[in-house]
Amino acid sequence: YAPWCPACQQIELTWESFAKESERLDITVGKVDVTQEPGLSGRFFVTTLPTIYHANDGVFRRYRGSRTLEDLQGYVLERKWEAVEPVAGWKSPSSIVMHGMAGLFHLSGWIRQIHSYLTGALGINVWISYAIFILATLLIGLFLGL
Repeated sequence: YAPWCPACQQIELTWESFAKESERLDITVGKVDVTQEPGLSGRFFVTTLPTIYHANDGVFRRYRGSRTLEDLQGYVLERKWEAVEPVAGWKSPSSIVMHGMAGLFHLSGWIRQIHSYLTGALGINVWISYAIFILATLLIGLFLGL
């Protein structure tokens, strides 16, 4: 979820109620703020918000059903997750490809922080900051090419 997302805000009370029922259902319910954990959004290939996953024994399934409390509970209690196709091997959050994707998301956050530092703290013009990143990209490419 993301705090600014209207759909996430709409499901928040339902999700909190589902989390309170988690002990009775013998499950663990959690939520991750993708603005605070960009690596996880990359690892889970989050393209829409909110995104709900069911994980059991290292097998991940994306929940696409109704987002009412009754339907969320029924998905677990009636074991409806068994009929859902698991996330493909290369897209699985535990795959090496998704580990790499998480790394790219972390890198983009790091680059954004550097850009903010250059433009905010040092007062460098935005276009000069872009030019610095272009030059750095070209130099790194040249170095790797050699």
